[in-house]
Amino acid sequence: MSTTQGIAPATERVELSIGGMTCASCAARIEKKLNRMDGVEATVNFATERARVDFGPAVSVADLIATVERTGYTAELPPPPLPPEPAAHPAPGQAAATERPAAGPDPLRDRLLVSAALAVPVVLLSMVPALQFDNWQWLAFALTGPVVVHGGLPFHRAAWTNLRHGAATMDTLVSLGTLAAFGWSVWALFLGHAGMPGMRHGFTLAVGGEDASSTLYLETAAAVTVLILLGRWLEARSRRRAGAALHALLDLGAKDVAVLRDGHEVRLPVSLLTVGTRFVVRPGEKIATDGTVVEGSSAVDASMLTGESVPLEVTAGDPVTGATVNAGGRLVVEATRIGADTQLARMARLVEEAQNGKAAAQRLADRISAVFVPVVVLIALTTLVAHLLATGSPTGAFTAAVAVLIIACPCALGLATPTALMVGTGRGAQLGILIKGPEVLETTRRVDTVVLDKTGTVTTGRMSLVAVHTADGTGEAEALRLAGALEHASEHPIAAAVAGAAAERLGALPAVDGFENTPGLGVRGHVDGHAVLVGRPALLADHGHLLPPALAEAVRAAEAAGRTAVAVGWDGAARAVLEIADTVKPTSAAAVAELRALGLRPVLLTGDNRAVAASVAAEVGIAPQDVLAEVLPEQKVAEVRRLQAQGHSVAMVGDGVNDAAALAQADLGLAMGTGTDAAIEAGDLTLVRGDLRSAADAIRLARRTLATIKGNLFWAFAYNVAAIPLAAAGLLNPVVAAATMAFSSVFVVTNSLRLRNFRAS
Repeated sequence: MSTTQGIAPATERVELSIGGMTCASCAARIEKKLNRMDGVEATVNFATERARVDFGPAVSVADLIATVERTGYTAELPPPPLPPEPAAHPAPGQAAATERPAAGPDPLRDRLLVSAALAVPVVLLSMVPALQFDNWQWLAFALTGPVVVHGGLPFHRAAWTNLRHGAATMDTLVSLGTLAAFGWSVWALFLGHAGMPGMRHGFTLAVGGEDASSTLYLETAAAVTVLILLGRWLEARSRRRAGAALHALLDLGAKDVAVLRDGHEVRLPVSLLTVGTRFVVRPGEKIATDGTVVEGSSAVDASMLTGESVPLEVTAGDPVTGATVNAGGRLVVEATRIGADTQLARMARLVEEAQNGKAAAQRLADRISAVFVPVVVLIALTTLVAHLLATGSPTGAFTAAVAVLIIACPCALGLATPTALMVGTGRGAQLGILIKGPEVLETTRRVDTVVLDKTGTVTTGRMSLVAVHTADGTGEAEALRLAGALEHASEHPIAAAVAGAAAERLGALPAVDGFENTPGLGVRGHVDGHAVLVGRPALLADHGHLLPPALAEAVRAAEAAGRTAVAVGWDGAARAVLEIADTVKPTSAAAVAELRALGLRPVLLTGDNRAVAASVAAEVGIAPQDVLAEVLPEQKVAEVRRLQAQGHSVAMVGDGVNDAAALAQADLGLAMGTGTDAAIEAGDLTLVRGDLRSAADAIRLARRTLATIKGNLFWAFAYNVAAIPLAAAGLLNPVVAAATMAFSSVFVVTNSLRLRNFRAS
């Protein structure tokens, strides 16, 4: 799509799928190359593996792809989303089954499993002399070869690509370290004394205690490869979920539709709908696409899209939105928008734009490696040359150089993030908190504002009876019994709230005779010989049931507080007013206090009117100036952006489809697990229990996990860096270097296990 601003030349925007990135520095390199092109402004997202590029008329898409490929990566236009498959005859009131593609092969996982199976016996044979039999070293060599060559192929390939472009990352160090350890072992086996029958591999910390030509480092090469593969697989698994919000949004739509043709209903896939087609929506079914009601009246539950609990009354001439649910009578709808023009599709685009607009999370290890890797390689080369000049011994010089590479090889770095993440997320799962990946952790320490969606997050998201007001001479139980019995015959959600409260308090309800529904006003019928009316005050007024002053005041007070007032009358008089509202969750006030204690400013965001929003905010302890009311679904993203533009780092807590784009746009998205799949997939953290207090726990746990990862990374480098001077001086042989590496790994794992002691507030 082209846009023109003033006299500037027209620009186009394209999104490219990028392949071959292994770390955040890869994304930065591609972004730098693209931005060097004339008239090009690019953002490369490592998490979603997408590049969003704005370019002028002097540049073509082919030029962009060629630039990425010259940088050493692949680029292509992403394929268009496939239309949803039709469901096989869904029953009325039952949503069509969500079709999800079967999980495909996972080459990285397969590579990890094969490498681990081969590496375990190598480590055992090399580290436990009691297991070493005659010629054991040749078996270890045969097992290590496939691990280093096949298992480590992604690292070697990435290292070669980076080398050709004059760059170095952790892949460079992994490749150098494992190949050096394996290469030394090959030399020792074939040209040294390590291949002799009866050779035993003693594990000693004594410097120079081993003949260099009989020392093997097969276990080092195999173990480092497997541990780094494990870290990469865990990282890739969390990244694959980055685009799942789009699929969850598209899955919300109806899969097929009953189209009217010559007065008969014909069920067709939604993809065959055209503008102007009339289709039938039965009670309980999803509305297939955006349209206008041409026949019938009903209440439409739009909570999945709007997040608001009160259903919308619709009749002929009213617009309806695709993916909302018909909660009442039969409707005939004429399609006005289809496909990419529908509100659901527009929300999907908002989520995609918000996700792609996020800056790529810079891995701590990769940032450090930008300096660490070249320095280590330079030290190793300097060590080799210096020892050759000083001693003239190639064996001693190579031993010292290999020791430098091995002591610096990031074995513990491969565990630093995954182990802390596994323990932290495992503990979180026990507490009802799901952390999607390491990308979100750094954000939790910067967040200073938390935006809370009202419906389903701060409140229950369900209509409930909150008060009963009666006229003189009328008891609450009698009013609730008659109203509940009559409303029990209705399918309206407000009626369900009244009937449910009556049944809960009073038990079995009497039968109803002569039930009649007046669309948009209420219901009437006979209960226990009484002619009962339940609905809007206007319905009672139409039948001569005028509200006495006390009940009229109750109606005004309820409406001022944003609640729904239901009038009840029987035998010619108005006798009660029932207040129905979406009630605040019992734990929400405590949750807001906990968020404040974490240094966060709570903001209430809702599409409801200001009276409702103010009432809820006062109940949970949110300041009036921090209430954003009457916000349309599409405007929620704008409100988050506005706060970000003011310099705030924003967390968003929500549960509805309308929250999905805002969750993706926010610096930190927390999705209530009781909400829709779209919101859950768009969020960075998922609160399974639906308890807002777990939002504070989630942020605390994420911050604690991040601190653990940082501590792990520090010590993973510290052990190695401290020993590099010793190795360079020839005072540390590679066996001791390998032992130091192993100890740093043990420390990292032990440090991560402390996260199991995290307690919810």
